Amino acid sequence: MKKLLFFIFISSIFNAQSLKIETLLKDKISIRALQIYDGKVWYSGTDSKFGYVNLKDTLDKKQLKLSDKKLQFRTLAQNRTHFFAINIESPAYFFKIAKKNLKYQVVFNDNDSKAFYDALKFTNNSFAISFSDPSENQRLNISQTRNGGEKWIHCNDCQDFPYLEKGEAAFAASNTNIASAGNFIWIATGGIKSRIYRMKNTDCNWEVYGTPFIQGTSSQGVYSIDFYDKNFGIAVGGDYTKQAENINNIATTNDGGKTWQIQASGKNGGYKTCVKFRPKSKGKDIIAVGDQNIEFSNDYGKTWKTISEEKGLYVCEWIDENTLVFAGKDRIVKMKLN
Repeated sequence: MKKLLFFIFISSIFNAQSLKIETLLKDKISIRALQIYDGKVWYSGTDSKFGYVNLKDTLDKKQLKLSDKKLQFRTLAQNRTHFFAINIESPAYFFKIAKKNLKYQVVFNDNDSKAFYDALKFTNNSFAISFSDPSENQRLNISQTRNGGEKWIHCNDCQDFPYLEKGEAAFAASNTNIASAGNFIWIATGGIKSRIYRMKNTDCNWEVYGTPFIQGTSSQGVYSIDFYDKNFGIAVGGDYTKQAENINNIATTNDGGKTWQIQASGKNGGYKTCVKFRPKSKGKDIIAVGDQNIEFSNDYGKTWKTISEEKGLYVCEWIDENTLVFAGKDRIVKMKLN
């Protein structure tokens, strides 16, 4: 496959240097979850597909179908020895895939008829947490492991988790409405209410904080969060039915998610599904991607510039401080900030 290269001239943010986007993978797939491991970008997506492509040699790639069913994956996480993926709809299957030989198995099922898994994250080699939208109990349904994914515990009515408002849920947009830093884990919701839930020390003692984010309908709210450290974080999103709208769709926190300040309202590129801090930038540099464009901030999220009008990309991940990968509709691409 020939590599497709696109060059975009950027004058202010990258000191008049060029930006290069290289296509790593083309396939009939929608990808909303990525992981970087062993010089490869790993992905899960539609039609039960899971696989990798080498970041330096695109001929080195492999794809598996984890099920004969046409499952739709929007989650992917890893610890030292395995990858884990959960399909979004009921019944939800928790797949465990060995890094050594790519052998896979289902290690847990959630048969709740209203199961819809939004995100999955390992915070260390042992502990991982995933959550599904609420059923009748108006709480997020939490599943977790404390032994590296060997055993999962499902709580469909977690008494320690705060009640959600009716019409409040989470978005399975890019596996990034969950984040962790230090001893904290954060989960972001949207819909009628867009709020931040925080847990410390994996103790299931959750706190909830309101946000000034756009909210009030099922399509509005926070879609993605990231934390540079235990204090400084960012949230992005908007309204996926009105993607050009850019009011109250970016916010930052300096106190670990307790309070949030709106940034660049009316002065950004609109709806976003994934946000990531640039490594080694001390939180100053941030990338955000949505269905219509890619944006960059070099002042802690206060102002944003559209650096690419690539369409149909939903999720991103930094490889190093100068290189990223993006994925979405039918492709994975690599961006080099020269």
